[in-house]
Amino acid sequence: MIDHAAFIHQHTELLPVPLVPEIKLHLAHEAIPIWQKTEDELGAMGLPPPFWAFAWAGGQALARYILDNPQLVAGKHVLDLASGSGLVGIAAMKAGAASVLAADIDAFSLAAIAINAKANGCVMMSTGEDLLNSAPQNYDVILVGDVFYEQTTAARCMAFLQQSRAQVLIGDPGRSYLPREKLMSVAQYQVPVSRDLEDSEIKNTAVWRLRP
Repeated sequence: MIDHAAFIHQHTELLPVPLVPEIKLHLAHEAIPIWQKTEDELGAMGLPPPFWAFAWAGGQALARYILDNPQLVAGKHVLDLASGSGLVGIAAMKAGAASVLAADIDAFSLAAIAINAKANGCVMMSTGEDLLNSAPQNYDVILVGDVFYEQTTAARCMAFLQQSRAQVLIGDPGRSYLPREKLMSVAQYQVPVSRDLEDSEIKNTAVWRLRP
């Protein structure tokens, strides 16, 4: 049986997030080695990237926006959808959210969320259920960091979000399947990122609000 927490502690380092230094995450130094080690650990090839091991541009921008505008989540029940490392959910808790549910279908992500939340003095719930398979619950705010990189996932995510009555905020650096016509930009950031993952060391990244 895989000890996901032990793997994360062994192959990452607790580091401040570039755009959000108030938060520290267990991050990998390089993309390819952690990717290969994850595949070796699971005995499988062709796995998706270990999203939990990096601070992606959309998540950084959204976390920054939440910390700078705490009234958006203060006292509210928040869903951090496709949470990855837990960065955005942690930002919401630090901004005064009443509760955060961090959702991700990756078992490594669930372990990373727990580890990172503890490292930042936060307590939040998590689930490995694919929430996109059902109607949204009664969340006040849904936060979505950098998920519009793949067509099927993007379509499922947007269908889920459009069913919800919650306020929806999305952090995204202009991924291929971001439905801009359904969104309006509310903030812009220059986000430092890993050259291993992106086409530049700085990504122009926006925070978007879902149009009514």
